[in-house]
Order: sequence, then C-alpha cells, then structure tokens
Amino acid sequence: MISTSARLLRFVSLLSARPSWTNAELAEKMEVNERTVRRDVARLRELGYAVESDAGPWGGYRLQAGARIPPLILDDDEALAVTVGLREAALGGVLGGDHSALSALLKLRQVLPPKVAARLAEMDTALVHTPRTEEPQITAGMLLELTAACRRDERVTLTYRDREARVTIREVAPYRLVHTARRWYFVAQDVARGHWRTFRADRVVRIQATGRAAEISDPPDAAQLVCDSIPAGTFPLYTTVRVPLPMDRAVQLIPTTMGVHRPDGPDGTLVEIGGYDADDLARYLLSRASPLQVLSPDTVREALRRRVQELLQAL
Repeated sequence: MISTSARLLRFVSLLSARPSWTNAELAEKMEVNERTVRRDVARLRELGYAVESDAGPWGGYRLQAGARIPPLILDDDEALAVTVGLREAALGGVLGGDHSALSALLKLRQVLPPKVAARLAEMDTALVHTPRTEEPQITAGMLLELTAACRRDERVTLTYRDREARVTIREVAPYRLVHTARRWYFVAQDVARGHWRTFRADRVVRIQATGRAAEISDPPDAAQLVCDSIPAGTFPLYTTVRVPLPMDRAVQLIPTTMGVHRPDGPDGTLVEIGGYDADDLARYLLSRASPLQVLSPDTVREALRRRVQELLQAL
C-alpha cells in the first residue's frame, strides 16, 4: 500500500494526463476503492487544486486552474526537461546579467529525486558549454515590462540607447517582441513619425505607460521586419542546411529572423543561417528537433554530430 502523499501525487498526475476521469476509472488506476477516490479529491481541494466533479453514474472528475497556485508536481522526465532548459538559459546568457534562471536552477536541483539528479550530473560531465557573457542581453525584469506593454493597448514612452550610446526618448505604440538566436527585439510604431521600428531590447533603458490608447492599424509582420532590419554580415559564420519541407512549413520550423530561405524542389527548402561559431549553430539546429541536412560547412556538420553523440551518451 503506497503512502497517502505518494498516492496524491499520482492522483494529480492522472488528472493532468487527460480531460476527465470517472470515479471507477480512477479507482482502478490507483488500485483503491471509489470511497478512497472521493476522500483523495477532498484532500486535493484542501491543498488548493480545483478539482471539478459531475454528478451521476457517468460523471467524473477533471482538474481546472484553481484560485491558488498549488505545489508543482513533475514526473522524472518532466523534471529533467525543466532542469535542462533552465541550465541552458543560465549558461547561455539568455537573460544577460539577471541570474533568475540560475537561481531557479539551483533551487530545483536541491529538490530533485536522486535518479533525476544523477542523470543531470551525467549530462553536466559530458556537455561543454561556451557562453558568450560579453554580449549584452536583456534582463528578466525588462523582458517582462516589454511583454506587458505589448499586451496592453496603450502607448509608452521609450528611453532608448543606440549603438553610439546616444539616448533618445520617444513615444511608441508597442506591438511585438521577437526573439532571434541571441537577442530580443522590440517592435513598435513611432507615434511622431508614423513609422514601424525595431529596437534592440537590451538597449531599452526605460519604458513608461502614458495612459493614451495605442490605436494600431495594419501592423506589419513583426518577424519579417526584424529580419529585414538586421544587417547582412552580422554573424562570423554561416551554414546552409536542407530541410525536407516545402517553403511554407520550413519557415515555421526556422523563422525568417534566423535564416534566408529558398525552395529546393516541391518538398525541400534550403536555409542559410548565421551564428557565432560552429557550436552555436549546432546547438540551434539541434533545438529544431527535425530532420535536416547540413550542406556546409564541415565544421558545423561535425559540431552537430559531436553534440548528438554527447547527448546520447548522457542518456
């Protein structure tokens, strides 16, 4: 007989796995009687989980978002996935000088099950990361502010420092945040000039709400606008890959902010992607989780093969 705590954790996992369960189904899965299922539902509700129920012989239980945030329950694979993601964010400098990802990673690793912690330690031994801490990055706080500004239908006053370190203040209508391999870009309409602009998010000094409506009409394709605004030759290394997908689907896999696409027959697309080095490009290609062929250069092909082998050895 498993403990009540362990049974409740399994109960939550089952409720999260599909839209609804009948009492009898849960009893069979949990290997308890239906009365115990009803008691466990009551306990979960006391803990803050919003478990809804339907009366009648065909009624069942379903898990809905509650008014309170209950304890987070992850199985082994989910915990490993979250931890690896936080590790990449912390080591890759996605949030620059803000250490929120590293702080979350350290907290999570303290409560990981021994089996998951051991698997993560094996990956730490096998993988080598080359962070680029010299590159300016946006802080988590500013990222949240810009995200909130894009959600609100309100103009903001933007204090911005350009590449020459000149500071300007302008009123803009926020629209979207676009993420490329290393940077975030803030897409907004310059109110005074009526032009759509892209701003390096890490160069935003301050953003302040004005209380005036944004009134956006006929907005652009934000990703394409960012792609067009990034000058050619930004990256020291480029790779050409073939994706076995037609052009419209290839753009969904590798957005135009990351590469230049051209068709290669009815079912293939060639994409040229820029990066800082071979490992940087290999890491990005691996994150696509899709079949592709590296046509050039050999350094990227070897880096991708090496990274795949390291991941396989760590499993």
